[in-house]
Parts: sequence; structure tokens; C-alpha cells
Amino acid sequence: MNKPSRKISLLIPVYNEVDSLEILLGRVESVDFCGLEKELVIVDDGSEDGTRDILRSLETSNPEYRIIYHAQNMGKGAALRTAIDVASGDIVAIQDADLEYDPRDYPPLIRMIVDNQADVVYGSRLSNGKSNEAFAGLHYLGNKFLTLVTNVLYQTRITDMETCYKVFRADIIKSIKIRSNRFDFEPEITAKILKKKWRIAEAPISYQGRAFHEGKKITWVDGLWALKALVKFRFID
Repeated sequence: MNKPSRKISLLIPVYNEVDSLEILLGRVESVDFCGLEKELVIVDDGSEDGTRDILRSLETSNPEYRIIYHAQNMGKGAALRTAIDVASGDIVAIQDADLEYDPRDYPPLIRMIVDNQADVVYGSRLSNGKSNEAFAGLHYLGNKFLTLVTNVLYQTRITDMETCYKVFRADIIKSIKIRSNRFDFEPEITAKILKKKWRIAEAPISYQGRAFHEGKKITWVDGLWALKALVKFRFID
């Protein structure tokens, strides 16, 4: 029987989130992560809007925060690579710094890892039909298409490949070499998990998408990179 996990590392990549960061951190702090000790690994990916000033003010007063600063913007995948390297928890989870996802949805996902029901758990925005209207513009169709491609290429049946909310056993995520620097992190990590045949599960989560004028950064170009990554990593690595 696996030894029960005692600590979770929550990885938070940040880029120009001065208006949402403190709100998000407050929401994270209010959640009981299944009784686990909590470590927040925050990677500022070259913010230029005052986000770094907020983080520097938090460093000394929050011992559970591990904050790393990239000298320049490198992308979400690069920020997560940095965070994974320094994370010390038995479980690793990903949290975007915007307010599209609700940290209160995390405990059921984490519980599946703690109870050894899965090795990796995705929070699905598309499995319950409640969040469809929250997707901005064509993002809903793009997510559905990329998930369909994932299921065809990797012979699986997941419902939301592009979700931010992913929870891993730490030994698994640390064993995977991540090459992607941008939002193509999501298809790359999914491809490599599925190819290794680790147990992957899903649980429904809520979602409130934001528009580009509210700071959303992913675009249709990132969708093309995601499609390329799905095909590429089917045959390499």
C-alpha cells in the first residue's frame, strides 16, 4: 500500500496578473487541501505590470510561498518546468493565477490521489455541461476539437485535455521531461502520461472564462501549437 501523501505543492505560473493575484491567493488560502500541508510554488514569468512588487511584499510574511522570478517572459510551460524542479510535495497540482478556476474544486481531485484511485487527475470543465457558456468566443469549440484529437491519437476517453486543473503524484510529474515553453505544455504532458499508461481520472469542476480585454492570453495560434504537439508527441519522447 502506498504511503499516504502529507504535502501538496501548488504550482502557480504568473504573468502580468496584478489585478487578480492577491484575490487568487486569498481563495487558495481558504481551501483545506484534504488536510495536507501546503506549499505554493509561484513562478513570475517576467511580469511588467506590478505583479512582482506584490510578490516581493509576500515573500517574507508567507513561509509556505516559494517564489521564483524569471528574468524575462518565457511562457507557461517554461514557468511550470521551473516550478516542478523546486516543488517538494508528494502531490503536485497546477493553479493559474487568473480567476477562471475556483480552488474550492480541488479537494475531490486531490482525494483521488490520496486514496490511490488514480496517478493523475484532471478537473474537467466539460463533463457536466455547466461551464459551456463560460467559454469565451471559439474557445469551447477549440477545446472540444483538441480533446477529440487527443482521444483519437492516444485511444483514450478524456473530456477536457486543455484544463488547467491537473493533479499528479510528484514522482510522475518529476519523471517527465517537458520540452514545451508555452501553452502546448497541456498537450505534451497529456500525451506523455497517456503513453506511459499511468492511471488518469477526471472529476467535474466549475469554470468562468475571461475575455481578451480582461487579460486572457491564449489565442487561436496556441491552438495550432497544441495540435502540432499532440501529433508530435504521439511519435517521439
